[in-house]
Amino acid sequence: MLSCYLQDGFERTKGVWHLNDRGASRMLRVGFFLFFLDRVIRPGLTLRWGVTKNEVGALSGLGFPAQACASERASGPLAPGLESPGHARRGPLTSLSGTPAALGPVRLRSPNRIQICLTARPQPSRFPAFSLPMKNLLPLLVLAVAPFAAAAEAYKIAVIPKGTTHEFWKSINAGAVKAEREINAAAGREAVKIIWKGPLKEDDREQQVQVVENFVGRKVNAMVLAPLDRRALVAPVEGAIRAKIPVVVIDSGLETKAIASYVSTDNREGGRIAGRQLGKLLGGKGNVIMLRLQVGSASTEEREEGFLEAIKKEHPAIKILSSDQHAGATRDTAKQAAENLLNRFGKQLNGIFTSNESGTAGMLLAVRDAGLAGKVKFVGFDSGETLNAGLMAGHIDGLVVQNPMQMGYLGVKTAYAVLRGEKVPAVIDTGVGFVTKANFNDPAMAEIVRPPLDKYLK
Repeated sequence: MLSCYLQDGFERTKGVWHLNDRGASRMLRVGFFLFFLDRVIRPGLTLRWGVTKNEVGALSGLGFPAQACASERASGPLAPGLESPGHARRGPLTSLSGTPAALGPVRLRSPNRIQICLTARPQPSRFPAFSLPMKNLLPLLVLAVAPFAAAAEAYKIAVIPKGTTHEFWKSINAGAVKAEREINAAAGREAVKIIWKGPLKEDDREQQVQVVENFVGRKVNAMVLAPLDRRALVAPVEGAIRAKIPVVVIDSGLETKAIASYVSTDNREGGRIAGRQLGKLLGGKGNVIMLRLQVGSASTEEREEGFLEAIKKEHPAIKILSSDQHAGATRDTAKQAAENLLNRFGKQLNGIFTSNESGTAGMLLAVRDAGLAGKVKFVGFDSGETLNAGLMAGHIDGLVVQNPMQMGYLGVKTAYAVLRGEKVPAVIDTGVGFVTKANFNDPAMAEIVRPPLDKYLK
């Protein structure tokens, strides 16, 4: 019971476990409970509780030395910082007598869990001593501890996407919900509650900054953030971290080392894959254009540089006609930019690369309107209903695909691990692939190209 009640109250910093605010509050309640047993009922107590090694260490460090029950004592090294055990009561627990409960030093037989005994230690009291059968005390224990055990609060984890319109972000949301459900099912209670909120469009830096700052004011426990701009979001993120709110960054990088972890596709490698595949489709020669997304978006800038790197290194005979135009944040702005490029270069164009979902969708519309669908080789990035339809129709030759559902899932799982004091990798690669009409129906591609959004978002 004590283990369940205190399990989220400890954090690990540089290998040392300590109480967080949640744990300190609960420890205070446990202290009041022990005081109640001492000063009101006035018995000493011998009672078994299952705890983890870390909880025992933290209790001992706070001046509550934990003593192992006789059945748990064993030879071998002590837990760090703990002393040899004293005497522990043997036999069944049938009555209470003596003075208040206390925790004493412990030697662990199991590396993870141990039964500790709260044992009697004589001390003066203003009330006369008396004995009370355990069967009579159990209802009092239940009444005293139940409100505290029920008080375990769920961690609030804010999940902040770049935008909320495109299917990519809906997949991120579905992954976050999947992680929330799994964590809560494993805990047997609501251990995590995600809060999904982000700007409508992927170019609204000011709104995303406000969302981050508002969550700091609401004192969420952690954030999972896909930053719109690798520089503009640095200050608000570092402000959150100074407020003791860990931040896990997903999808797109941020120019700070203060974050807890970075969960993303290897975007530069994704761009290289696009360059290699488009070069093969063109037979290593021809004229191509690349439509960028927007300035400051770290993920797409990495893809774009990876694409150019692969073309120049592996297909030097291919000529880049244009690589400095930006699609903007929506399909409509992308279509307008694409139309301008096709009007200028359409007659000499052999291949196209676009670096995100909305840019690919806008280019697809422009290519169709220009009568070039199926006549120029076209490699895009990301998937979705519109892009999948274009792929199956032969208007798109291939899509470099991420796993946004896995990204949202691992973002929340990683944030939860950080809150529990666990060590997490600095970088987590969620993988990248290339889908064509030929492998679209492969089982390995199913969750990527057809994510089960209805299962998690309805």
